[in-house]
Amino acid sequence: MDIGELIRELRTAHGWSQARLADEVNRDHGTALTREYVARWERGKCAPRPFYLAALSRVLDVPLSVLEDPMLRREFLTDVAGTAIAPVVASDLLAKGFAARLAGGPSVEAWEAKLAAYGTDYMSMGAADIQRRVAGELVVVQQQLDQPRLWSVASRLMTLYAKTFPGSDGAAAVRWYRMAASAADESGDPAARVWVRGRAAIALGYEGASLGVADVLADQALALDERPSLGLLNAIYGKAHAAALRGDHATARDLDERGRRVFDAAGSHEQTSDYAVPWWRLNVFRSLLLARLGDEKAATEASQRSCAPGSTSRSRWCGWRATRP
Repeated sequence: MDIGELIRELRTAHGWSQARLADEVNRDHGTALTREYVARWERGKCAPRPFYLAALSRVLDVPLSVLEDPMLRREFLTDVAGTAIAPVVASDLLAKGFAARLAGGPSVEAWEAKLAAYGTDYMSMGAADIQRRVAGELVVVQQQLDQPRLWSVASRLMTLYAKTFPGSDGAAAVRWYRMAASAADESGDPAARVWVRGRAAIALGYEGASLGVADVLADQALALDERPSLGLLNAIYGKAHAAALRGDHATARDLDERGRRVFDAAGSHEQTSDYAVPWWRLNVFRSLLLARLGDEKAATEASQRSCAPGSTSRSRWCGWRATRP
């Protein structure tokens, strides 16, 4: 897809005119972009230079990699189209929320069962399907936040919802990760507080997105509880990826060693769930990390271990979408 087409689609999705887009870029970056120049981009008369690509990434809430890569542009727009919420869907969500409040809503046990199911479904369903379903659940659970365990449920649903946004580095995803951390704090559940922050950190660090947020959330998880857990494991690898991307290879390697020790104590058995980190998924984390550290041989070996035959869940993680953590 042409970069001009993507700019036009994203601008339209925000409800902005070409002049408004130029104003937003100028306000954030102190530039003198004009409506006419935006029009030239959209007509394909010229392409934005790297500075403006970065500016558009921030203003339009789209990963920079999507603006730079034609194939990622196409997939990004497919995901965005699939996850757009039409007014009729919004109406249904509101009705669902009020109906749940009037009926009392599912029990805590029923919510825990729903969470387990979503953890499995995330590994096999597209982001659009999961996002629509989880949006409905969030509307319902909002009506029941009168006990700590339901704050824990909500925090984990919010984390999953954040992961459905393309690239996992837009303002929307970060906003949901932060709200999920706050919701976990409301629950008073140490495991939920660490897991939510760790899951957000690995998603952002792995994608190379919002590294400052990834570091903050990882550091919070590490400070909350250093006992081996999946939340701690995710936090360590999120921080390791952020360090590698910044060029701090020594710290990244130290964190990799620490992460493997935590995995030995807390890793999951072979299972298909977003809440699990079995051996093959650890190697998904490590293969990209090692590649970022320039150790191509070790990265290839880790990738081969993560994509070994015999598991449909592994196969899902071996293509472009599959390499998301």
